Order: sequence, then structure tokens, then C-alpha cells
Amino acid sequence: MALPGQLHLPWGLWAPKMPRLMEPFAGSSCSHARDQSLKPQIAAPQLATNNPTLSTVALEKPFCVFDSSLYPNKSYVIYLYAMKESASAISSLVTDNSSKPLDSTFHQTSGGQLGPYKAALFNVPSCASLPKFADVRDVDKVSDVLKQYLFRVGDDGTCLYDPNFRAVCNPPLAADTTYRFKYVLVDSKEGIMKDQTLWSDPIRTRRAKLPLKIDTWPGRRSGDMIVIASILSVLVFLLLAGFLASVSSAVITDEEEIKQAALEKDVLGEN
Repeated sequence: MALPGQLHLPWGLWAPKMPRLMEPFAGSSCSHARDQSLKPQIAAPQLATNNPTLSTVALEKPFCVFDSSLYPNKSYVIYLYAMKESASAISSLVTDNSSKPLDSTFHQTSGGQLGPYKAALFNVPSCASLPKFADVRDVDKVSDVLKQYLFRVGDDGTCLYDPNFRAVCNPPLAADTTYRFKYVLVDSKEGIMKDQTLWSDPIRTRRAKLPLKIDTWPGRRSGDMIVIASILSVLVFLLLAGFLASVSSAVITDEEEIKQAALEKDVLGEN
């Protein structure tokens, strides 16, 4: 159980003073991940607004999920795999016959179309040092807390085109596309998978809106209405300009007539 004031973790932990971000999984959060049928979860809206985006998905890191698979004096890391929902079930395996995790890349799998690709590698989140809810409300600490608690898939827009990039590439996801994700616990020294979650439920990135369907402030007018309003504005401007030109011309004409009449009067007076 989390200490008072600690951030509640949807993997099964409960923090007093903070509402549940989503329903936890059945059973103890520190049980074997496969026994518990745990899956990666999309981040709660309280922590990640506008999620998913067109090209990213923010997931909760697997706090306390693999604790029963961790042994003293051993070093572990977490691999995060991603694949498109359209990939076949046969190609959803993330290890070879010797239980070594695959190093398939975004390019090799056509962005997850042909099977899972490794999207991230990070340290096992510590169940003993959970993020604190109080820090989420601290402007100076909230960024670090969210980085500790969440991982954003698709957050690297440059690694695909950097010839010198050697780390795990986490390129942007495709818009309006359904993905699944999986966490894998790997023994760093042996390079062998020790545990894994199930594949996540389908998570779909957002669809890009067509220009004619984009709502604008104020009034939430469509693209057609914006065009019509622009044309009307131009017509009003032209009419106003024409009216001002007419008024100006009439004023100038009147002034010239007055000057001409005064001049004729002066001439007649001299005669």
C-alpha cells in the first residue's frame, strides 16, 4: 500500500487523499504479471491531457508489476514493444526460441505493421519510491514526476533520420491507427526475458481533422462558413471604399464649384 500522500498507481496501488485514476486489476499488484493478466494501460486523463494525440500515446509505467520476478543481485530492464492492431497474431511474439527479446526496429516492421518493434528501454520502476501526489501539484516537480510515472510512445521525431542515432528509436505513431503495447522484463546480464505483460487493449491515435471540419473560436464555424464570411467581409470593404470615394468626390466637386463661383464673382466685381 502506498504511503499517505503518495500517488495512486492504477496497477493496483491505492493512495489515501487521492481518487483512483482508474480501476486497478484484480489481485495483488505484486503478484506475477502473467498470473494477474496485467496489460499496459493508457495514462489517466488527470495526468496526460489530449491523450492519445495524432502521433503519440502516453502509457503508465509498470510500477510493482514485476516485483515477484525480481531477484537480489540481479540487474533488470524493461522493454516496451508496440505493434499495429492489424499485425497478425503469429507475428505478435517478442522473443525468439531461446527467450531472448527481439530487437526488431520501427523500420524492419514497417512501423509495427509486420509485427512488434522495440519502442523503448528503461529501468524497472521502483515500487519502493512511488511518485508523490503532492509533487504533481508542484510546478517545479510535476515534469519530473510525470516522466517517472509515464512513458510517451512516439515522442521522438528525429531518430529515424539521424544516421548517428544508436539508442532505441521511438518515432511518431501513425494518425488514426490502432496499436497494442507490451512490457517485457529482461535480465540485463543474460539478455533473457524473465516476465511479460499481456498485450494492451487496442489504443487508437487521433484522426486529423479536415480543414472544412475544423472548429474555430468564436462560434465554432466550419471551413465553408469561414470562406463565406471572408468573402462577405471583402465585399463590405469594397462597398465601404466605394461609398467613401463617392462622398470624397462629391465634396471635392462642391468645393471646386464654390471656388469657381467666387472667382466669377470677383471678376464681375472688378468689371
